Amino acid sequence: MNKRLVLYLTGYVLLIESALMTLPLAVSLLYGGEDHMAFLISMAFTAAIGFALVRLRPQNEVLRAREGFAVVAISWIAVSFFGGLPFFFSGWVPNLVDCMFESASGFTTTGATILTDIEALPKGLLFWRSFTHWAGGMGVLVLSLALIPKMGARSVYLMRAESPGPAPDKLVPRVGKTAKILYELYIALSVLLVIALLLCGMNLYDALIHTFGAAGTGGFSNYTASIGHFENPAIEIILAIAMALFGINFALYYYILQRNWKAVLHNSEMRLYCSIILLSTLIIAWNIAGLYGGNFLHALRLAFFQVSSIITTTGYATADFNLWPQLSRMLLVALMFIGGCAGSTGGGLKVVRVQILVRSLMRDIRRTVHPKGVSTVKLDGHSVDEGIISGVQGFFFAYMFLLVLCSLIVSLDGFSFETSVTSVIATLSNVGPGLDLVGPVGSFAMFSPRSKIVLTLCMIIGRLEIFPILMLLSPSAWRK
Repeated sequence: MNKRLVLYLTGYVLLIESALMTLPLAVSLLYGGEDHMAFLISMAFTAAIGFALVRLRPQNEVLRAREGFAVVAISWIAVSFFGGLPFFFSGWVPNLVDCMFESASGFTTTGATILTDIEALPKGLLFWRSFTHWAGGMGVLVLSLALIPKMGARSVYLMRAESPGPAPDKLVPRVGKTAKILYELYIALSVLLVIALLLCGMNLYDALIHTFGAAGTGGFSNYTASIGHFENPAIEIILAIAMALFGINFALYYYILQRNWKAVLHNSEMRLYCSIILLSTLIIAWNIAGLYGGNFLHALRLAFFQVSSIITTTGYATADFNLWPQLSRMLLVALMFIGGCAGSTGGGLKVVRVQILVRSLMRDIRRTVHPKGVSTVKLDGHSVDEGIISGVQGFFFAYMFLLVLCSLIVSLDGFSFETSVTSVIATLSNVGPGLDLVGPVGSFAMFSPRSKIVLTLCMIIGRLEIFPILMLLSPSAWRK
């Protein structure tokens, strides 16, 4: 392991994070908030550590797979810690564990919060809290690749370690160029959403806050009632559509611009993703219509918003689904597991992994019935490599193992089964709200520091899709 290279690249990431804090600092100064000094101190501290690490420039700058995974894992832990400093220095969140929880929840686009009176926070802090969603949605390291070409051709290892899904699409030969294309698409879609929300009557500040949450599929709002605060059907529909669009693989948007309609229309993951949204919306609307006086159209709107919010792991809410019938609640929990498409800003297992798991199971059943038959797993007309199938199965096992282990640790706090288990699902899948005490109108404030540390790690592990963080625990990875 080239430790100096890992620290050197982590330093660049911290410098970028320090630069990102200039936006909430400007917002704080614009609104005359008392939090501007907290941002100045945090920027200075983060930049100082970043510059110190950059000075450790290694002689050998060849980036191998294990250095790539280590950079991603350490950078995300560092970014989450330093991103919590504005909350700490402002005095609004005096506990460092809580600060890192809130920051990690932002950057990993989870949307779980320890805050109980959100409106009380200064506008600068609320802006930073939501802006971390937008920065973390496409990926802090992807942003670094777009801004720092010197990371080199082999920086594909950084993208592989950070990008969600079994195998990220490399749109053009150069990784840095691919990163720029992804961010250009991300920015363009975000701008369109801001304009749409402004046309629906939102002010610019609120439009930016909720665009950051929807684009990054994070879900932080500057109102305790979330999107329900606006009581505006047009806003709900636009955000529901936007969340669903940001849950689609961004490579497909590039193919649309290139008029490669075949690659878009033949993408089985997108078709299954859309089918799950449609079917889940209809089932939940039918199930909850009685709660709303039999008004099916109203129930349909609420169901579509919540299904779009949960499957993309955004976590916005227009209703307290904790009060919905058991069928609807269980279906939403199932959507938490599934998540969005690979290559999107959504979390969860990813639709393509679910496809591969189901098709590999069907193949094993066929092999049991016909032991001498030749059977392969296919996606979009192509056979899936056995290495990918094995990797997906390993990922699923690791996910379930961590879910059980972390649920046992969190259960030591003595809360209900629903609270303990869904809090882990909500953080490991980067969803945000769970059920019972961690439902859409609840918070994670009541958990012990031990559980908050576990849930913070769940958010980072889930965002990086488990293996980069687990690699840090392997002694062989650190040997020269």
